[in-house]
Amino acid sequence: MPSLRFLQPGLNLRAPLPSIDVAQIFIAFSVLLFSLTVHEAAHAWAADRLGDVTARRQGRLSLNPLVHADPIGTVLFPTLALMAHVPLIGWAKPVAVRASALGRPRRDYMLVAAAGPASNLALAFASAIVLAVMPVTPVRLGEPNISAPLAALLSRAVQLNLMLTIFNLLPIPPLDGASVLAGLLPRGVASRFEAFRPYGMLLLYAIVATDAFSYVVLPPYNFLRSWLP
Repeated sequence: MPSLRFLQPGLNLRAPLPSIDVAQIFIAFSVLLFSLTVHEAAHAWAADRLGDVTARRQGRLSLNPLVHADPIGTVLFPTLALMAHVPLIGWAKPVAVRASALGRPRRDYMLVAAAGPASNLALAFASAIVLAVMPVTPVRLGEPNISAPLAALLSRAVQLNLMLTIFNLLPIPPLDGASVLAGLLPRGVASRFEAFRPYGMLLLYAIVATDAFSYVVLPPYNFLRSWLP
């Protein structure tokens, strides 16, 4: 199941490029890698529970990042984006799902698709709760401080996982939201909707490259963020 991807909100592409912050790059990359791993593992777990053992046989029922990482989408593109301070986009290897092996193919495939964004939403809420109750001590020169880097990591986890949730739920193929919508639509309407799939990536590129992102993704992001502690 495809896993796209995080776009950094509030990015001004016309602003001068700031210097590279190695610590922030490490934090962002670590959070992205873990979040994509959980996302794909959730797809695999849901498919396995609903009767399709394909992911289990392929070793995808795991939280090992090496199992899910894609050299281009999980490593190269995110690293270059972080270094260049441009929108961060990443993806992992999609989990193979055989709909015919599921107990109720249309309903269960929809549930498998929804499991990925649901896992990212759960990570965002969990990170926000920990961040809210965790004491953070000020950074002082020469004194060790674990709470400040951990707070930065949790803050990034909240932001990135909310973005992963919202972006993946857009009803545009190949995102998970398209599979969820197809499972909710009547069969005839769903078939016509599936015919749109070859053009989905073009629409996604258009959203990423224009101000449409600000209108499509940021409002629900800000709404969900306002409900977190």
